[in-house]
Amino acid sequence: MVDVSVIIVSYNTAHLLEEAVSKVKNAAQGLSLECIFVDNASRDDSVARIRELFPADKLIVNQTNVGFGRANNQALAHAQGRYVLLLNTDAFVAPDTLVKTVAHMDANPRCGILGVRLEGRDGELQPCARYFPTPLNQFLQRTGLHKWFKNVRLVDDMAWDHASVRACDWVVGCYYLVRKEVIDQIGLFDPRYFLYFEEVDHCFAAKQAGWDVVFYPHTTVVHLGGESAKSSGEITQTGRQLSALQVESELLYFRKNHGLAGVLTDTCLSLSADALHALKQLFKGKGRQGVANAWKHASLLLGLCRRTRLGARATR
Repeated sequence: MVDVSVIIVSYNTAHLLEEAVSKVKNAAQGLSLECIFVDNASRDDSVARIRELFPADKLIVNQTNVGFGRANNQALAHAQGRYVLLLNTDAFVAPDTLVKTVAHMDANPRCGILGVRLEGRDGELQPCARYFPTPLNQFLQRTGLHKWFKNVRLVDDMAWDHASVRACDWVVGCYYLVRKEVIDQIGLFDPRYFLYFEEVDHCFAAKQAGWDVVFYPHTTVVHLGGESAKSSGEITQTGRQLSALQVESELLYFRKNHGLAGVLTDTCLSLSADALHALKQLFKGKGRQGVANAWKHASLLLGLCRRTRLGARATR
């Protein structure tokens, strides 16, 4: 039996493939691995590089970009492992990462999903053990009002203890180790999410089904972040995300998991956050640009509310 099925979705990151895949294969240390590649219609030479460097591995080539979640789902039909590892092409594992994380899950049978400590190339800690988003914590974070609401848990709480194994709400999809039994029970990603919120939604479903989601800090994965997104459009400065895709996925998530009331509350608070941002910029003497930015986001949000029918359906 294969221990770990490694699923790697590539999209215009040919320059990262050799380093990312070589490191995960070198980290096997006695574990049996299989690698399954899904290329999402890359415009660079990603497909040629995979065929040249890893000819023995399974490769699925999409003629169009079907999105991150759907691409990972495609590979499941070929996965034979006890565990499935979703690995980004811009995530580089340490030599001990696979052995330690698999051993932890073997020893803890209720651990359904596991993530690890993430750092940038510069060694700076990245958010990697997160709380679920709510309309309130999203609003407080966007407006800066969280400073006065200490009891509200933000999605990215960097004050968490990042030195101990701990339960959390969700972990980042760049290194996402999931028990095959979990996938057999609840599936993998909801195909309506084209990009972003897939792992949030999946961890939510796993926890609802009684599985633990665990942050494991005793190994580190170097994560660059946003490498595929850079080839698709403008990346937001704070989250390195494509704004329209992020907004749409947020609407889909709240409608699915918190109902119509949840998505309406989130939309109203998001529009309020835009208004507060515009007022703040006016007060600072940056009125024209501040109002323009707030209006741009509000218009995007309202347009996607209409196109998704308040998060009831995806646009692609």
